[in-house]
Amino acid sequence: MKVRIGTAIALSLILLAGGCAPQAGPAGASPPDAHDARNSLDWAGAYRGVLPCADCEGIETVVTLGQDGRFREEVKYLGKGDGKVLTREGAFQWNDAGNVVTLEGDGPARYFVGENRITRLARDGSRITGGLADRYGLEKMAGHLTETYWKLVELNGRPVPRLEREPYLILKAEGGRVNGFGGCNSFSGSYTVDEAASRISFGQVASTMMACVSGMDVEQAFHRVLGQADNYSLNGDHLTLNRARMAPLARFEAVYLR
Repeated sequence: MKVRIGTAIALSLILLAGGCAPQAGPAGASPPDAHDARNSLDWAGAYRGVLPCADCEGIETVVTLGQDGRFREEVKYLGKGDGKVLTREGAFQWNDAGNVVTLEGDGPARYFVGENRITRLARDGSRITGGLADRYGLEKMAGHLTETYWKLVELNGRPVPRLEREPYLILKAEGGRVNGFGGCNSFSGSYTVDEAASRISFGQVASTMMACVSGMDVEQAFHRVLGQADNYSLNGDHLTLNRARMAPLARFEAVYLR
């Protein structure tokens, strides 16, 4: 009897030990919580810098990476041509290691993603070396409510149509003044803001009195929104004007090169 009891206890201990042993996963499998730029850095946002140029003073560049996998790239060739800003938008893809993004489209561009900085890579994905290597980085910009050119992209849930000149507003940091363009006329006015509570209100807006073939309906709706808004939401390079907890009245995107 004692032998049987001892044997049973020994078998139980062996089974317990086997149940507690770590189970091997598939060969070559990566840990589910592996740290890389994609899942451990606050990488979404706008990055700005001046990249080297072979036949101009430099290429002023802004790359905005969105959480939705979309990008916007703005470039201006300094000291060359008419200084026009070239813009393209599209999707970007991460590499398997989660540390490089490729901006797709004509002339795809690769960037290594680091802490508050992205670095342009060569066409083959390698690091650029040489005396100008440290000039291929773009630094992340903090989103600011004031002194930013906010392009109007949506009004009352509808995309703003393409106009001859885009509607926008700029909230000046000093004096509580706002100025912008409504779609036909330039405007100016006053505003008050409580950034701690994300509250905003606009005073009387005055505008020039031109009549336009197109853009007047956008302008009138834009001015109504300014009179209705009582709070805002700021997320990187996106701004919304709201009233209470209703759907956003207007959406804006930051434009850094003009």
